[in-house]
Amino acid sequence: MNRLLLITKPQKDYELLDSGGEEKLERYGAYVLARPDPQALWKKGLGDREWGIANGKYTRKGKEGEWVENNLPKQWEIEFGGLKFYVRPTSFKHTGLFPEQLSNWEWIAAQKPKTVLNLFGYTGGASLAAAKAGAQVTHVDASKTAVAWARENAKLSGLEDAPVRWIVEDVLVYLKREIKRGSKYDLILLDPPAFGHGPGGELWKIEEDFLPLMELIPQLLSDKPVGVLINGYAAGYSPLAFAYNLEPLVKKYGGSIEYGDLTIEDKSGRVLPCGIFARWHA
Repeated sequence: MNRLLLITKPQKDYELLDSGGEEKLERYGAYVLARPDPQALWKKGLGDREWGIANGKYTRKGKEGEWVENNLPKQWEIEFGGLKFYVRPTSFKHTGLFPEQLSNWEWIAAQKPKTVLNLFGYTGGASLAAAKAGAQVTHVDASKTAVAWARENAKLSGLEDAPVRWIVEDVLVYLKREIKRGSKYDLILLDPPAFGHGPGGELWKIEEDFLPLMELIPQLLSDKPVGVLINGYAAGYSPLAFAYNLEPLVKKYGGSIEYGDLTIEDKSGRVLPCGIFARWHA
């Protein structure tokens, strides 16, 4: 197994301007956002004046929070990784885009899969990257709002007519149904949250449901699969925890495992840890 540090560098419509003081300052197109980030446990590189230009600053209020706005629209369009997205600051501090995933999108395209299953697909970045590379994609998420957002991003990216199935369903429920149908995929992507609910009230807890999920994955792989990718944002887990779950695939199909950290480089050259990943490829 190889450990990697995946780094997203500044793009035309996205850059991490600064980080520190458990916050990050990002530019999405024409707008600058300041958000909490507990990983930024160091001093800020820029001063109050530079941080003061933010069009939106997220402040916590209980479980959720709110954006203090300064000429901030409800949504706007950006281009990132050769795709287009609507950015929408949410009450959970998210924007709808996870820029640290760019290296994984490039990896997805490099595997040249014919069929892709994207689980916990959110607003569709990985699904669109796969579709742009020519794959038939099944995108699954329990949130109707997230799937609708993903479809809007697909249209924005010129992929409205791409072969993507948009599924609003609890992931475990859907996978069991797919196994009964005999469905198979060349590449499977997973981005399991720490906690969540399915559309039918199903409860997801990563500490209870991740292993049952991983037991289903091999049953959905084609005869000649090209890869499995697991992303993680649940605090406290090492990427090794995900990587060890991929070892049976090496024994069955050969190939290799890579794992490590997803990061974004700020203008000073520091990299902000944003998540973890593990991936197997044939």
